[in-house]
This record gives sequence, C-alpha cells and structure tokens, in this order.
Amino acid sequence: MTSAVDPLDPHHDGSPYYTRTEAPVLGGRVPLRVRVPHRRDGAPGAVEVVLRSVRDGEPAIRRATQVSTDAAGAWWEVDLDLVNPLTSYRFLVSRGPDDYRWLTATGIHRRDVTDAGDFKISTEHHLPAWVPDQIGYQVFPDRFEKTDVGATLPDWARAAQWDDPVVHKGPEVPVQVYGGTLDGVAARLEHVTSLGANLLYLTPVFEARSNHRYDAISFDRVDPLLGGDAALERLLARAHELGLRVVGDLTTNHTGDFHDWFLQAVADPTSVERGFYRFEGDDYVSWLGISSLPKLDHSSAELASRLYAGPDSVVARWLEQGLDGWRIDVANMTGRLGADDHAHAVARAIRDTMDDVRPDGWLLAEHGHDASQDLTGPGWHGTMDYAGFTRPLWCWLNGGAPGAATAGAGIEHGLDYLGLPIDIPVLPAEAAVATMREVHGSMPWGSWTSCTMHLDSHDTPRFRTVTGGGVDGGIDQAGHGRDAHLIGLALQFTMPGVPVVFMGDELGLTGVDGEHARTPYPWNRPETWDTPTLDAYREWIALRNAHVALRRGGMRWLHASGDTLTFLREHHDQTLLVHANRVATDPVVVPTQALGPGVAALPTVVGSAASVTGDQVSLPGAAGVSLYTVTSP
Repeated sequence: MTSAVDPLDPHHDGSPYYTRTEAPVLGGRVPLRVRVPHRRDGAPGAVEVVLRSVRDGEPAIRRATQVSTDAAGAWWEVDLDLVNPLTSYRFLVSRGPDDYRWLTATGIHRRDVTDAGDFKISTEHHLPAWVPDQIGYQVFPDRFEKTDVGATLPDWARAAQWDDPVVHKGPEVPVQVYGGTLDGVAARLEHVTSLGANLLYLTPVFEARSNHRYDAISFDRVDPLLGGDAALERLLARAHELGLRVVGDLTTNHTGDFHDWFLQAVADPTSVERGFYRFEGDDYVSWLGISSLPKLDHSSAELASRLYAGPDSVVARWLEQGLDGWRIDVANMTGRLGADDHAHAVARAIRDTMDDVRPDGWLLAEHGHDASQDLTGPGWHGTMDYAGFTRPLWCWLNGGAPGAATAGAGIEHGLDYLGLPIDIPVLPAEAAVATMREVHGSMPWGSWTSCTMHLDSHDTPRFRTVTGGGVDGGIDQAGHGRDAHLIGLALQFTMPGVPVVFMGDELGLTGVDGEHARTPYPWNRPETWDTPTLDAYREWIALRNAHVALRRGGMRWLHASGDTLTFLREHHDQTLLVHANRVATDPVVVPTQALGPGVAALPTVVGSAASVTGDQVSLPGAAGVSLYTVTSP
C-alpha cells in the first residue's frame, strides 16, 4: 500500500514542540527545530539543513546545527530572526546533489517551490491562551428549548409546534418559528457540560425578522422572542457559573432591511446613516442579491464607531455584557465589494476594540473557502475550517454516494458538494490529506489552531446524512451512517483546531441542507436518540480533554493511502498516534523509528491493538479509529 506521505520524511511544524515559543515578538529571535530521521539503510538522515527565510522581501540563508542524535534520527536547530511582522521560512534538507529537498508547511518537495507553502510566523497574531483547550457546542436558539417569555408573535412569523417538520424549501423557511428562547438554552446547559464541552456558540440573538436572525433590525437589543436583554444576561451568568465561555454571532457584512440604520438611510438621503450602506442612485446593493440584506459600506467612519471601533461600539458593548468572543458572519465578504476592500481594516479594528475591552476575547471569522490571506495579521484569530477540515473529510467519508467505499451500508443522499452543482466526491485519503496540508500550510500555526473544526453546522447538511444516515431530518436510529460518522467524530477530536459540535449531532440527527439541519432538539423523545452515537461523543470529548497533545500538540503525518490515514500529535508532555480506517483494510506497517527512539510498545487508549516487532509497527486494519500512546525510554 503506497502512502502519499513518507513516515521518514524530515519534519517541522509551527507548534511549540518545534518552535519553542508561543509569543513571537517583532525584532526577536525564535529557535526552530527540525526532526530528520535516519535513512532506511541506517545512514545519517542529513548532511545539511539550511533555513531559508524572507526578510524585507529578500531571501536570507542560515545553516542549522545538529544538536543531538539517537537511534531514530537527529535534531537540528537554527534561530529565526523576526525582522518583519510576518515572516515566512522553509528548510533545505540535503544529503548531496542527488538528494535535494525543501521542507515546507505543505510537506516535502524534491524541487524548487514558491513561497506560498512556507511556514509562517506572525508577531501580530496573538491568540488568547484559553482557546486551544476549548470544545464548542453550537446552538441555534429558536430550536434548542422553549420557555414562555410572554412575547407576542410578530406579523412576519408563523408559529410551529416543536415536533412539526422543518420547512427547508420555499418562502416559509425563514418565518417558521418554534419558540426556542435563551432561558431555554440556560435550562439545558447541563447537557452541554455533561458532554464535556466548555464553549457555547450562539447564532444571532439580536431582534430580527427571521428565525435565523442574520437580518438584524437592531444591534442594541436582544430579540423579545428570545427573552430580551435580561434573558441573555441570565444565560451568560449561568454559562459562566458552569464554566462555559460564550461566543456571540455578529453580522458586519450587512443588516436587515428593517434595521434602524437602513430605515433612516432610505428615508433621508442626507443622513449619516445613508453612508452606512452601498447605494447606486436610489437603489441599494444587497448581499448576493438578497433584497432583505442590504450591504454595509465600511468606508464610513461613523459606521465603524457605532458597529465595531471603540468603546461605544456594538462589539464592545456586548463583550462588556459578558460575551467571551465574537463569531463574525460573512467575514470573507465584509468590506469587500468591487474595487473596494476594507476587510483587513475592519478585522483589525474589531481586534483593537476587543483588545481594549476584553483582551482575552476570541475573534472567529466565517469563511467557507481559502482564508489564508485573512489570517496572517492582527485581525481574525481563526476561521471556521470548512476548507481544510470539513470538505476533505466529507470527501473521504461520504457514505451516501453510489458505490461509496466507506464504512456502513449507507443510504444514497444525492447531496451536492457545499455549493458546487455536483455530487459530493468520494476521494482517497491521499487526496483528503493533500487538501488539508495545502490549506493549513498557507497560514501560521497559531491561526490554524484557532480555527474551528465542524463536521457540519447550521449552514450545511448534517454530517450523518453525508455519511449515509438518511435524509428525512430525523434521527438515524438504525445506524446506517453511524460507522463513518464516528470515524469523522474521532478525527474532529484528534486534529489541531477547536472542535465544535452542532446541537443534535450527538443524537444522530440528519438533514439535507442547512435549513433542514436546524431541527428542534428532541428533548421529549429521548427513546429515539441514537445512544451509541451519544456515548461516542462523550468518549471522544473526554479523550480530548484528558490529553494535552490532542489540544496543543503538533501534527505529523505518517501514512495516507486509500482507506487509511495515520498521524502523530506531538507535545513536550506526550505523543499520541491516531490511526483511522474508513473500511476494513490491510494492516499498515510503518518503521518504528518514525515514532521516535526506543519505542517498544504502543499502549492502546481506544480502538484496536497495534504491534511493535523489531523495526516495524503494524497498525490494525479494522474499520474505525484507534488512539495510542507513544512511549519511549
């Protein structure tokens, strides 16, 4: 079985295990380490390791020094000078003119490459210390739990009973209201903490004219349908009492067409609010042509001061009320339209406000594709990692396509591929890993680890449907998509980043699109819950919480081929090996020295046992994910 990665390739990543610093400073110096295994014939792993960095736009060369060696390989070290706010670098690892290799963030290349995949260190990207230890739980407030708030249903809304089917096609989609409230969320927080999650992510709570509330009519008040400002205050107090941090959701790209600002802008062309929006004559520009979502114009200084810049802004006010961070909706398009691009300025202004008001606040951007150009400076801490995690994982574990070679029987789902008018592909591990490495290799390590990992969200089909679990919006009690779902779950909780669970995924809920996925939580029907899935969520969340390497360790690929992928999470305090097979396959054999010196056994944390015999490690072919502790004398 040929792997797309060589377990004896030299390795470096931007994690503290290889950089020996977590707070780079402009003008400072960062010690870098490179691990170079010995060759398979026992010869030394390298005769030369050279650091190539870029300073002021010009390459700079510095030789590394071999500082130690053992039976598995050698460690080389070299100092990197941080001359610029963003420094890119890579390593030349050579044994002579016939062995010419560049080690970059995207892997090993036996040829000259561009700087695009270089490792990167930003002196402006300062991640709050608590973020890597988070396990998130996403709640769509209208669909989590009901309480009586005494609010009158507005004229735009259509009341639904809790067990009514979700309308996910046609004009009734945004107006179907189930009556979930923030007090309802507070009442069910023990479920969130019982899973082991420690972060609550709420989709918008501001007053709006839809169930999703991305069309806010004001940023100054919480929707009365959710219980108003007092209910948010109670929720934040209860969440913090239980040890949960809370991240809110803010639209900086647009407002609703009934927003206070927009109504003033339309009524008075001479008003300051007119400058908050993009107008072309008497017509306004809307987001993606959706007339109810007028596009904000971020060339307005007054808009900035009201929305996100300074102590009197919306961003500042609700952080002071107790939010621990913001998720910014449509961050990729915020400030961008035609020839105008204010995106980085907006992101930086939000960060500046957060740094002043809540220095340890987390700023997360929604970005559905390549976010690398937006994650290297003092703006967004990270993004929702659809590009580097969700998409490749869906392609590897797609169990609902005809002939899909994944675990479980599966049910054909007919889903398109996250906006592309084609069926979700079924791709081998080497393709999935290549995408992951390319996406993550384009951003600094600190940005990658502050991105959120989603199997799905309120904007996508349910992962359980992707894996072949069904299309009716109910719970896959029969377990048609369970096997592949739980493989994805295990990878979500063993890879770098912040895993986030969308409410109900732990029960095995299905859904064919984002609106369909917004199913009211079936609290009153616990007998329908898929218990093996719920148990698996609790198990993998507990493992993530228990092992620092899974939260803060580096990432080193050992094998990627067809139905199998294998990697290490390396931390100063422990090293763990993760081995995943999407179906039963042949055992995978890797050299013992790839794991480090003196490895005599791999104690099993979960899954099937591995065997260590002499210079080889045999990893099981059973379908599923196994986790091992790598022990060395």
